[in-house]
Amino acid sequence: MKTWGDLAIFGGKPAFEKPLHVGYPNIGNRVALFERINDILDRRWLTNMGPYSQEFERRISEMLGVKHCIAMCNGTVALEIAIRALGLTGEVIVPSMTFIATVHALQWQEVTPIFCDIAPGEFHLDPEKVEAMITPRTTGIIGVHLWGRPCHVEALTRIAQNRGLKLLFDAAHAFGCSHNGRMIGNFGNAEVFSFHATKCINTFEGGAIVTNDDELAEKIRLMTNFGFGGTDKVVYIGTNGKMNEVSAAMGITSLEDFETFIELNRSNYQTYVRELTGIRGLRPVMYDEQERNNYHYVVLELDEAVTAVSRDQVVDILRAENVLARRYFYPGCHNMEPYRSYFPLSQLWLPETERMAKRVLVLPTGAAVTAESIKLIGQIIRLVVGSGREIRDRLKHLLPLVEQPVAQEPNQELPAELEVVPR
Repeated sequence: MKTWGDLAIFGGKPAFEKPLHVGYPNIGNRVALFERINDILDRRWLTNMGPYSQEFERRISEMLGVKHCIAMCNGTVALEIAIRALGLTGEVIVPSMTFIATVHALQWQEVTPIFCDIAPGEFHLDPEKVEAMITPRTTGIIGVHLWGRPCHVEALTRIAQNRGLKLLFDAAHAFGCSHNGRMIGNFGNAEVFSFHATKCINTFEGGAIVTNDDELAEKIRLMTNFGFGGTDKVVYIGTNGKMNEVSAAMGITSLEDFETFIELNRSNYQTYVRELTGIRGLRPVMYDEQERNNYHYVVLELDEAVTAVSRDQVVDILRAENVLARRYFYPGCHNMEPYRSYFPLSQLWLPETERMAKRVLVLPTGAAVTAESIKLIGQIIRLVVGSGREIRDRLKHLLPLVEQPVAQEPNQELPAELEVVPR
């Protein structure tokens, strides 16, 4: 690609023949997986906390150094059960810059999510603002370890302890990551993981709650299996949140290849950083190399005042090249229904969230890309940013495209973006 006029959005040939996806699934050792699946079929123990589910829970507990792991059918149900098991009612303080499931899990149980802003220049709850938003109706706080980067654990823990609140962490992005040398999973009253297909470790679809609280773990186990405390003996209200055996087998297989996945992610991340560092108006969001990381998300922050092209325009340009970059987490949960109607003025107290939601994009990594493809993506981004004003002006003169749904990306959790007009 020689000039910006060669870009696919202006009629050039896309840089990549096949789409490069964010969250392309890791598969692991297929032979080992199918051996386990055949064993499951031979046993005819397909669900109901069989040997593979128990082994998966045991391996996670050992890996994280946490007392209890309860595997679930998905991360959203895990959040819902954790919220109910902790007795959260009234209002719970939560960031808007998160996947919508974090918030829906509260609202689904008629708990009101109270959106709190993120810290300036960061992506996590601002502890000072959390403290200011506590009311007599507040029963808890949900912190989110966004993109595997731990939020302000100690500050939120102090607030929760001082104010008598429950503290839950959404750790969907943070499996295998650490904070101050301690594995994520050991903080708050409990932490929730997602093992969706897009995550570094997947069980096709799944999740887990981990905790060091014996009483809470017992309650969660009851709630996950309809409240059964024995044969024909229901002792607690519950639902069906169990992980099936095939999903657990996939999880075990993934765990066995976890270090390989991390090494690939780390190599991709380092290549991206080399290619994108030094571009004016762009900031790769870095990992703390002193901690354990899964390197599963390559995140860029773009300052339109410097680049002249907006984040959304860059996303449109990349997608035309078959680089399916994503806007995590746009436009913020407070701008989605029903919360947009419940809190129509929420933008007034979420200025940092509003700002970041317009600046962040996530690039393909993992098995979706090679070092060569990353270098080409870097060249495209350098070209776009280096010719920002010319490209911006040219985009204004493109005939508007007819808005129509685009094909949903395989395995994606976020809804397919419908807007295809350059912005």
